Amino acid sequence: MTVRNAPPHAGSMLESLRGLGYAPPTALADLIDNSIAANARDIAVHLEWAGSDSWVRIVDDGDGMDDAALEAGMRLGARDPRAERAATDLGRFGLGLKTASFSQARRLTVASRKEGGQVVCLRWDLDLIGQEPGAEWPLFEGPALGSEHLLGPLDQMDHGTVVLWEKLDRIVTDGFAATDMIELADRVDSHLSMTFHRLLDGQQPKLRLALNGRGLKPWDPYLLGHPGKALESPEYRILHTTGVTVQCHVLPHRDMLKPAEQETAAGPGGWTQQEGFYVYRNRRLLLAGGWLGLGDGGKPWPRDEAHRLARIRLDIPNSADADWKINVLKSTASPPVRLRSQLHRLATETRETARRVFAHRGHVTPSSGTRSSAIAEAWQTRRSAQGTSYRIARDHDLVASILDRAGPLKADILALLRLIEETVPVQRIWLDTAEDKETPRTGFAGAADNEVRETLSSIFEALVKFRGLSPTEARERLGRSPPFDRHLDLVAALEAEETE
Repeated sequence: MTVRNAPPHAGSMLESLRGLGYAPPTALADLIDNSIAANARDIAVHLEWAGSDSWVRIVDDGDGMDDAALEAGMRLGARDPRAERAATDLGRFGLGLKTASFSQARRLTVASRKEGGQVVCLRWDLDLIGQEPGAEWPLFEGPALGSEHLLGPLDQMDHGTVVLWEKLDRIVTDGFAATDMIELADRVDSHLSMTFHRLLDGQQPKLRLALNGRGLKPWDPYLLGHPGKALESPEYRILHTTGVTVQCHVLPHRDMLKPAEQETAAGPGGWTQQEGFYVYRNRRLLLAGGWLGLGDGGKPWPRDEAHRLARIRLDIPNSADADWKINVLKSTASPPVRLRSQLHRLATETRETARRVFAHRGHVTPSSGTRSSAIAEAWQTRRSAQGTSYRIARDHDLVASILDRAGPLKADILALLRLIEETVPVQRIWLDTAEDKETPRTGFAGAADNEVRETLSSIFEALVKFRGLSPTEARERLGRSPPFDRHLDLVAALEAEETE
């Protein structure tokens, strides 16, 4: 058998690797993974604007590397992704440092020092590939001329590593200005605060991250412990696998949050983009949102407004990377077939709870079945083979009372109700919701007290005079019923009016 040796062309391969799809924030997160794997506790990221000479630097206080380890780390594909790794290792392919760096910069310099050792430094420069005789893959020793001072922090450290990006051709493009660098820093801040939030959180955090001299604060996707949450489940262990756990969360409706809480809870991508599964490996976030291809009837669930309060924490061990199809960018995951039914069940239950909270704007009132339970909802949903329709409940206390007293106007009132039902502007509401990223205001939001009082008084009268409830029972029922459960002071005023 004749065998040919067909090594890749260095220049062509390296240029191709630049197109893997990294954005600057995800590329930096990959470098931070390396620092964490090296037992770093303090990591400082710096983005420096200097026009075409702008640079990015990551300094960590990890174990550092000697010359042999650094050369291995700078080599592409230095490790077999099939090889067994430490349980805390965040890498897999042996490509992250290089591909993440090349995706943003043409020059990558890494300097490192082990405790008690000397500083060692190696450099890739894509502009010099193919220009060194006898070296198709030239790895240069030392920093580029004029860049020595950028590695200065290592001189003051007993051990650690500095990663330096220069020639930022994928960042500093035509028209890129200082304001764009500031905007980029904000995006990096949001992404790193989200990606490493579980390592940054707690009284004794495992990690301290700084960006341009300012410490990053973790972003909590789940509003842990918030009293307005509808669901914060126990931690479930997934069967037929090892080390996979799930915790389900349904966040409070925005109406139950303070303005600052609303903005924070929305997350970097906004409410809808942040719904779904959050996949972690060793507490490092890999995937933020989405439903992992799960769905019903062969159709995957989309990210939509109705389920945007649902967030599910999913932890996997790094030994499961291949089973979960974790890619080089650490941005996609696909659950093994044998686990999908369990995840589907948990996700379905979480989505149903989130939908109820969303529909009731956070005021989900369970019915007790007694005369003092909540009044019936004014709108009913009907589903049939022809589709879904919405009808005004004829047995609603106020509606039934009016119809009973309508006399010759009853037929006209019924016709009016049917006209309203058949002309609900569903498409207009859907478009407005999609454009505004918020449901239309209902439940007397922003209404003056006298407007709420008029409707409240009419229903109170209907409950007492038509339904035969005592004033106490009527007040209890109204106090349990949305939207009047948000106006308990006006419900209490009914007592004063009734006794006067």
